[in-house]
Amino acid sequence: MNPERIKRLLKQKENLHLEFKEAATALPGNLFETICGMLNRDGGDILLGVDDNGNVSGVDDNAVTKMITDLVNLSNNPQKLDPPFILFPQVYDINSRKIIHIQAPASSQVHKTGKIIYDRSNDGDFKVEQPHRIAEMANRKRNHYTEGIIYPALRMEDFKQELFPKVRNLIRSNNPAHPWLALDDLQMMEISGLWKKDYLNGQEGFTLAAALLLGKEEVIQQIVPHYKIDALVRINNVERYDDRLYIRTNLVEAYELLMDFVSRHLPDKFYLKGDQRISLRNTIFREIAANLIIHREYTNAAPGTFVIYADRVETENANNPHGEGPIDPANFVPFPKNPLIAKFFIQLGRAEELGSGILTTSRLMKEYAGKGKAVFIEGGTFKTIIPLPGEKVMVVDDTVNDTVNDTVNDTVNDTVKKRLKQIIHHLRHNPGLRINELAEKYNVSEVTIKRDMQKIRPLVEYKGSQKTGGYFLTDYMLSKLGKEQND
Repeated sequence: MNPERIKRLLKQKENLHLEFKEAATALPGNLFETICGMLNRDGGDILLGVDDNGNVSGVDDNAVTKMITDLVNLSNNPQKLDPPFILFPQVYDINSRKIIHIQAPASSQVHKTGKIIYDRSNDGDFKVEQPHRIAEMANRKRNHYTEGIIYPALRMEDFKQELFPKVRNLIRSNNPAHPWLALDDLQMMEISGLWKKDYLNGQEGFTLAAALLLGKEEVIQQIVPHYKIDALVRINNVERYDDRLYIRTNLVEAYELLMDFVSRHLPDKFYLKGDQRISLRNTIFREIAANLIIHREYTNAAPGTFVIYADRVETENANNPHGEGPIDPANFVPFPKNPLIAKFFIQLGRAEELGSGILTTSRLMKEYAGKGKAVFIEGGTFKTIIPLPGEKVMVVDDTVNDTVNDTVNDTVNDTVKKRLKQIIHHLRHNPGLRINELAEKYNVSEVTIKRDMQKIRPLVEYKGSQKTGGYFLTDYMLSKLGKEQND
């Protein structure tokens, strides 16, 4: 969410997807009724510190931190919100006053607070107590959100056990105080909604979302045998492909594989955000990769595709549409296709709040490509078109493989050779990287990177001072790739 969209919300009237609440020093008493109603209906935005007419009354500066902490903890507490749905509010300064924004997306589960189920209408929140109304709500969600399908035969041994430490490390890097870090593996699965009980038919167990996120590959293929992500480069050979990555593993690792494919084949640009130097390519395509994975309809046999052309990248995935046609980034209501998977990726720091991908990509397009606009098309499939910078994207895998193999000693093991080839790819798109940046990228020590550079001295060189300089490909390596280096 950006301040511009907050200001647009303040100009609207309260409706099915928007609620204003005054909250000077504490969370409003009926806040979780609204959160529950939005989770059970179509999601929405809640602004604290705003009166019913959209006037900013503000939240007391001294109360903001405690209110946010209380909200995060209560949303993760089954005594307050059952099942839990952890929320991460954002603070904005509007007219020199602070307001708290809460995004409550539509959920694939039926939630209650204070043992009461709430629904949402244009007139506000209302209790749902009649059994047939509760059944209707559960059936609507079950039919629309297939990620919540329960597989009673799934067991903990069907999940890739080495993923759990990885997940914890990612969560800890994103939020060291995250409440999930105190839980064991099964408790984390339960509180994240990956294990659930269907109170209509009595079924309980792990869900399709659990299998997709953390399952062993053979387990995933038995549950959804058509699942795959097909990443292609079509620059020289547009009829077939120049390079291909065929992904069928769990979604946590699928994201990493797709981002590695991006770093190997797409050009990068750096720019300053404040005083921080960031990668435009990584910032944009982490959103595109996450959206391709998070918002796919996995019961549909159509594959997810990620295709790199000379002038653009096109992605397409099966969709459960909530509209038709091109999306206007300045005026759209984000709607989750897989709320459980989206929530899990948010905790890992691999996605931000709902709708951020479209907003971030659109905002950075001019700086990255220098031309054109990102296009997002909703329909039976969801299609994204991202223009690329004017320079031609090159296919260099074979050249890099052959050159590194010819350069390094035969005694160098395959793992090191693979890293050396990845370093060449990385420096081609990111010239000037320093030792500490490469060490962090490949999760090795700086001493290891220095040794790596000695092994490929004819291919890389250090330029600049010891403090500010970095590594570049040599003229010899650039000539092999058919590209001139700009000093």
